[in-house]
Amino acid sequence: MWGLKHKSYNCERCGKDFVSRAALRYHFQAKHLWKVYAETCSKDLVPESSSHHAKNHHEMTQMGNLRSCWTRRKTKFGAMEVSTSCRMCSRQFGTVHARENHEKQEHHFTTSKRGNISILNMMKSSHYQLFFPAYKTPTGVKYFMEAELQPIRGPARLACASEVEGMIASIKEVFPLPITYITKGGSYIKGTDIQEWSDVDIVIFSNAFKDLEDCQKKVTEILEELGRRLMKSSWTNRLIFQKRTSFSLRVYFKCYKDHHGHLLDVMLCYDILWFAVSSGLKESFYHQLYLCSDNDKIQLYTMALLKYQVEFVKASTQRLKDLIRLIKHWFKTSFAKSTKENRFRRLPSSYAVELITIYVWELAGKPIFFSFVQGMRAVLKLLVQYQDICIVWHKHYKPNFAIFQKVFLKQTRPFILDPVNPTFNVCENSNAWDEVAYVARKSLLKPLFNGMQAKEPWLFTNNW
Repeated sequence: MWGLKHKSYNCERCGKDFVSRAALRYHFQAKHLWKVYAETCSKDLVPESSSHHAKNHHEMTQMGNLRSCWTRRKTKFGAMEVSTSCRMCSRQFGTVHARENHEKQEHHFTTSKRGNISILNMMKSSHYQLFFPAYKTPTGVKYFMEAELQPIRGPARLACASEVEGMIASIKEVFPLPITYITKGGSYIKGTDIQEWSDVDIVIFSNAFKDLEDCQKKVTEILEELGRRLMKSSWTNRLIFQKRTSFSLRVYFKCYKDHHGHLLDVMLCYDILWFAVSSGLKESFYHQLYLCSDNDKIQLYTMALLKYQVEFVKASTQRLKDLIRLIKHWFKTSFAKSTKENRFRRLPSSYAVELITIYVWELAGKPIFFSFVQGMRAVLKLLVQYQDICIVWHKHYKPNFAIFQKVFLKQTRPFILDPVNPTFNVCENSNAWDEVAYVARKSLLKPLFNGMQAKEPWLFTNNW
């Protein structure tokens, strides 16, 4: 009898599990049928009261030109459905609910099982044990930030910068084509790197190509030639070549006295935005990107936007960058490693983490001085209700821009529109937001946050 496996039937509206389909049907008819689901507070409302409820309880927060819609919008539950893929196999689904049903039926991967995998790995992590139980006060977290996360300063940092620039100069020297200019990105350039981890992105633009299609055809061959030349250069003993993608050459670069290193991605692109250097981004570029259906070509288009993505994050204050480091550390140490069981799981990207943290800081009024613990608590509380996230900035495209309006109307949750690319929701590549919410909820119960009350300027989190 112990070996028998039974199916569980999960309510997509409230998450409760039932032993039979009939029980689930009775529950849904009794509790949810003909009711409107208010995303922001997870309540079912009768249609007559839904508009009144939204007006009184879901006021929109406005910060300068920041457009936030997640605190006011009400919708039926199906509006949050999103194209996604299974975390255990490569099968694609049209909605997150279809994906989760497949995971339960085919892989027996229930919510509780998924949660246990994350929490067990989280509790076994030495970094996690070091961070949450040991540092229970804001002062302790500040010490942890300065001692463990902030990059080493002084002469060592200057030597590191010199080494990185020397590596880039060597790449320019052996590059097979004439170079128009180079754009640098990654956490090291943005100033969000941590002591034990740093990445540098380099996009080399060249007008040696006839057009974007010509670049697309030749990029693989040119990057392979660059790899061969680097292996023959004076830096060869300090480079560890990683798995190469279609559009990038990836190497691990041993830096200053081999004390640490940088993951270096070298990419190549045709200079698509040459016409917009002096006048900013052109709407015609966004139109071309929106209409493009070739995934490889889309990657080349987005490379041209790296400079503006870097500028958006790099403009953050130093204390905000430290908060970003804390959130990245939490992501790195709080989730299960990839295994055969969850090998297709994709957690949010580093860029998405940076944007969420910046958004929460802006909601707080862009404070110069603030508590790291209060800031981290605010980010975790937002992640718990990921289905309500809707974040847009209008620095590079206006609210009346046709492409933005089309993408905005088709939005799926969570929705974080790239500040420099109105065609790309940075959340859409992740299929594990429910897992992120689960781990964030458990983290908020740890001594560091448990019982903590919001203080100025974080009082808005009381509504979350």
